[in-house]
Amino acid sequence: MRNFIIYLFLLSGMLPFSAGAEPLALQDKAPARYVVVPGDTLWGISARFLKDPWRWPEIWGMNKAQIRDPQWIYPGDVIVLGIENGKPRLGIESGGTEKKLETVRLTPGIRIRDLGRAIPSIPLSAIGPFLSKMRIVDGKVWDDAPEIVASEGNREIMGTGNFGYVKGLQGDGISWDIYGNPRELKDPASGKTLGLQVDYLGSAKLVRAGKPAKIEVVHSVVEIGTGARLLPAMEPSVTHFVPHAPDGMVRGIIFPQSDGYADIGQNDVVAIDLGKNEGLELGDVLAVYHSEDKGMSGEEGQALPPERIGLVMVFRIYDKVSFALVVSSERTIHAGDTVRTP
Repeated sequence: MRNFIIYLFLLSGMLPFSAGAEPLALQDKAPARYVVVPGDTLWGISARFLKDPWRWPEIWGMNKAQIRDPQWIYPGDVIVLGIENGKPRLGIESGGTEKKLETVRLTPGIRIRDLGRAIPSIPLSAIGPFLSKMRIVDGKVWDDAPEIVASEGNREIMGTGNFGYVKGLQGDGISWDIYGNPRELKDPASGKTLGLQVDYLGSAKLVRAGKPAKIEVVHSVVEIGTGARLLPAMEPSVTHFVPHAPDGMVRGIIFPQSDGYADIGQNDVVAIDLGKNEGLELGDVLAVYHSEDKGMSGEEGQALPPERIGLVMVFRIYDKVSFALVVSSERTIHAGDTVRTP
């Protein structure tokens, strides 16, 4: 699908992302030019130029509006490193003999680009299931959701093409997703439940309204049994992100992994106790810190300070909880480690 994207480059009104931020630090061997190839990611390209890849928007001279509607980068584009007003800047080399950095042109323009070919910010394969079907819901929403109470033919489990009976299902012509295995996500400090993380089991369509209603399972990824709930199908999620620091200082905690694994590394997905209520946005990058055991101490019995061990980027946000991808890790990350503005 081809999309018309209007780019308005307004450098004259541009504001820095974080007041008082340290000057951009380039990699020691940052290239002068780089040709984008299939398989590249925005994060990976940024790391070729910057020691802090999350400061990507700054080296492109983006303002806040351009983060939300950025200029996409495609395989074959040539990225050029230059200097503007004493600061490093990146731009895309145009055709012909003249090199121009499109991100510093003040003239509005229209470009027809195929967003399906644009390189992603992070590996989409790592977050695909979380973008498409993983869900966090309020406890009351879950309790009130239509529930599968029986299957046609008294089957113990259902799959694609099977029929089931649902109580509490109202509405016609609505697509439904089927979920199960609710798990509480609790605030580490207060113990209060922030939401339920539920697993996608499949999708269904209404065959006949009633009490109970009859549904057909049109797609299943695992076996579906009684007790599973139906929720309205989600809209497709955003898959393009521009990594950047949050506007202000935030601090949160990493939840235990839903699969039971204790060790977390690069390209793993974590849930954190921060969301829209704390002002978090898609693409926000947070630093991960680990505190040593309370029994350990440095010289003269002083407690050791928290150690920065990695970075995560937020790609899905709910009111009180978010999912983030571990984009870099210097050592194993664990539940209970803190995340905060880098």
